[in-house]
Amino acid sequence: MIEADLLFTICNRAVLPAWLLLVLAPGWDWTRRLVFHAWIPALLAVAYIYCFYRAMPIAEGAGFSSLQQVLTFFESPFAATAGWIHYLAFDLFVGAWQVRDAQRHGIHHGWVIPCLILTLMAGPVGLLLYFVIRFIRNRQLTTVESRV
Repeated sequence: MIEADLLFTICNRAVLPAWLLLVLAPGWDWTRRLVFHAWIPALLAVAYIYCFYRAMPIAEGAGFSSLQQVLTFFESPFAATAGWIHYLAFDLFVGAWQVRDAQRHGIHHGWVIPCLILTLMAGPVGLLLYFVIRFIRNRQLTTVESRV
C-alpha cells in the first residue's frame, strides 16, 4: 500500500508536465489528449478516492459542518493528501478551461500565461485574472462555451 507522503509527492509532480503543456504548447495534439480531455484530472480523482478510503474511519469530531470539524478531519495524512489532490485536479481543470476558452474567444495566449501561473499557485486569483482579461477583451462577464 502506498503511503500518504509518497502519494502527495507523486501527484504534486504529476501535474507539472500538464501545466507546462498548457503554458508552452496549448495547441499541441498531446496537450489536447492529456489535459483538455481531462485524463490527468481523472487519474488524480482515482488517487483522491484512494486517499479517502485510506483516511477511514474518520476521527471523532471530524466533518465538514464547521471549521473545527474540517481541521479535525485534515489531521489524517490521507485526508490532507486528498484535500491537496482536490486542489491539484480542480486547478488543472480550470487552467485547461482557460486555455480552451481563450482559444475560442481569440485571446492571445501570452495574456493567458500569467493566469495559468496564478491558477497553479493560487487557483481563484488566477481565475479572477482570467475573467478580468476576458472582460476587457470581450466586454462580457459570461462563461458560455460558445464563440462570441
